[in-house]
Order: sequence, then structure tokens, then C-alpha cells
Amino acid sequence: MARRELPEINAGSMADIAFLLLIFFLVTTTMDVDTGISRKLPEKQPEDMERPKLKEKNVFIVTVNRSNQILVEGEKIMTVDKIREEAMNFIDNGGGLGNPMKDPKTGEMLPAAECDWCEGAKDPASSDHPNKAIISLESDRGTSYGTYIAVQNELVGAYSDLRNRLAKNLYGVSYDKLLKDAKNNLSNEGLKEKIKYIKARYPQIISEAEPKK
Repeated sequence: MARRELPEINAGSMADIAFLLLIFFLVTTTMDVDTGISRKLPEKQPEDMERPKLKEKNVFIVTVNRSNQILVEGEKIMTVDKIREEAMNFIDNGGGLGNPMKDPKTGEMLPAAECDWCEGAKDPASSDHPNKAIISLESDRGTSYGTYIAVQNELVGAYSDLRNRLAKNLYGVSYDKLLKDAKNNLSNEGLKEKIKYIKARYPQIISEAEPKK
């Protein structure tokens, strides 16, 4: 009896299928991406530079300890969702005279004056003016990255909300909208002047101290 030869299996189509599956998984698989924040670091100051004298009431201290507890002004323990409002009240207090300001249109220095755009309580025990209000963020070596970023985000958000409010009062649109429009129309000097004006009224002054051991 003649021996029957076994038919060969065409593996060409299998290779095509495997290649298509590889492409599918490469396209659909979600890969972890490191996230962070964009922040311009301050320039190193000369060691012999004379440090400005600050009134204690013009410094808003936020401390995040190794247990990720948030302490405000060394007294109140606060949750992340309350930080923004507390910071806004401090920045916008307007309890006294500010530092001399440069007029964004003329470049001339304006004398020290009260904050006539502030809507705060004008508490004499709190900050004098937005351009004197300093937020100091302190952390511990054991502070989690997530908590630190969440607190920092709320502090930056306080300035953003105040700028948006002032821009709407003056120009009828938010500060975020002005930034977006200016980005899309770089030659519009009018938008740039408005942005400078708002930033000068609420300058973002956040001091980040070295983490404590």
C-alpha cells in the first residue's frame, strides 16, 4: 500500500494575523506617562543680597507635614478643598497700602496706594495689598508628591480665580479667555496690555521653601 504524503500547512496567513494583532495591541494599549507641572524656577540670588523686610501679616504660611496634613498659619488644620478660598481671602484682603506699581501703559512708577479693586474684608491684621501678599509653601521630606501638587494647584488656582474675576469686571471676559485669545493672535497689543494690567494687580507671589528633614 502506497504511503500517503501529509499536506503542508500554509503558515503565511498566520504570520499576517500575528502581525495585525501586534499592531492592534500597540495601538490600543495604554502606557503610563509621567505627569508633572510646568514651573519656571527662580533665579539664584547673590549671597550678599539684602533681604527685604516683611511684615508677618503679609505672609500666608501653608505647611504640609510628613503625614500629609495641611496646616495654615501654624494653627488651622485644613483640607485641600478649603485652601483656595483661604488663600483668596488673604491675597484679596486689601487692608493697607501696597508697594509702588509700574503703569503697564506708560511705564511710570505709581505711588503706593490702597487696593481699590480688592473685594476682601480689609482686615488690618491680614495682608495690606496683593502685591505685598506672599504665600509660603513648606513641606516635609515625607510629604507625598500628590498632596504637595494638589496644595500647590489650589494656591495657583486662587490667583487664577482672582484674575478671572477682575478681568470680567473690567473687560467682560475672563483672564483665561484673554490668554487664549492672545495666544491665537500674537500681534494684538491690546490684549497684551490687558493681560499685563491684570497680572500687575494680582502678581503671583508663591515662595516654596526647601523641604524639612
